[in-house]
Amino acid sequence: MRNRWRFTLFIAAALAASPAAAQAQNDIGMKTETQERLAAANEEPSDLIWNLVGLLGLFGLGGIWRSSDNDGYTGDPI
Repeated sequence: MRNRWRFTLFIAAALAASPAAAQAQNDIGMKTETQERLAAANEEPSDLIWNLVGLLGLFGLGGIWRSSDNDGYTGDPI
């Protein structure tokens, strides 16, 4: 019964809420940060080297993970 009321209130709140407002249009002709970033990405060479460095770092984080023989029922020795 309690879950039914909770679900009903949740649905009522979702239906009563207004949708998120969209970003206001730019009337003065200035580019937004996203527009500037997209324009710069088209002019400059891609950052493939930095993407590869980040990927290498993610693989490095995988090496930090140590295996454990803990079965979940006993404490892990420190």
